[in-house]
Amino acid sequence: MEYRCLGTSSVKVSALCLGCMNFGGRTDEGESIRIIHAAIDHGINFLDTANVYGRGTSETIVGKALAGGKRDKVVLATKCTSRMGDEPNDEGPSRYHILQQIEGSLKRLQTDHVDLYQLHWMDLETPPEESMRALDDLVRQGKVRYIGVSKWAPAWTVEAIMLSERHGWTKILTEQPPYNLCDRRIENELIWCCMRHGIGIIPWAPIATGILSGQYKKGKVPPKGSRFDGRGFGPRLCDAAVERADALKPLAEEKGVTLAEFSLAWVLRQPGITAPIIGVRTMEHLESALDSLDVAFTDDDRARIDEIAPPGSAVSNYWDVNVGRRCRRAAGITKE
Repeated sequence: MEYRCLGTSSVKVSALCLGCMNFGGRTDEGESIRIIHAAIDHGINFLDTANVYGRGTSETIVGKALAGGKRDKVVLATKCTSRMGDEPNDEGPSRYHILQQIEGSLKRLQTDHVDLYQLHWMDLETPPEESMRALDDLVRQGKVRYIGVSKWAPAWTVEAIMLSERHGWTKILTEQPPYNLCDRRIENELIWCCMRHGIGIIPWAPIATGILSGQYKKGKVPPKGSRFDGRGFGPRLCDAAVERADALKPLAEEKGVTLAEFSLAWVLRQPGITAPIIGVRTMEHLESALDSLDVAFTDDDRARIDEIAPPGSAVSNYWDVNVGRRCRRAAGITKE
């Protein structure tokens, strides 16, 4: 297993991060625990979950899997911000919500601290001072080791960094954006911003929610059991995305790997990337992800990839729907 520093810290994390969103949902508890144990046995020491995954179910399963001596073998990450109840203050990055939600996460995870605590999405209504001060308090209390964000615009991230420097608060260590060969828009600004400020990038959807597995066909109903089963084509799974996946498939075949392994390997070898999040659902998915670690790219490989999927381009909507749309709405440009 390859290990990399987490942002500017000296903490070493595996080059693959085990995403736990499916655990307790599409993957039952028993199989989820087996996958977690197998991942640790193969050297993966970085786990990412969130309070909102199954409204605490994923965290509970992760806690059970790490009980009995495995907790100290991993860098454990979770998130808050998403809605966890029906009351007005049951979502968002307010001090009230952050301090409330860490307690529930710690209890479910059966631990006295979280190694990386992240704000799950960008809320442009809550002053960043409030969120950053609350996170700093958690670090000072020993309940959190490091802090990170997910799906934040570069300008919002830099503002938070400036506030931390001004007040002596804990700085953002990581950012968790969507990044894959169907949506490379974070290359236009975010990657440079993170590298400039020493922020580790932990991308999600590295195989575009399964689009880059090559299982979808133009004009065909999504396969049963797939992520888009029952959802059909839309802003992510679209003809252009399927065409891009089909065009990339011969490049993967030349290397003797699947398109999913090829696409994941490309993300983990990109500049600024710490560890892609692998949202595995089965043991086979985990084994495939591990195989991606052995895939290497030449300059010629990268040039051919860029011809099919140009830098900064997108045929699926992952980045804009999570970031650009929030900025437009906050500015009153749109109400979508």
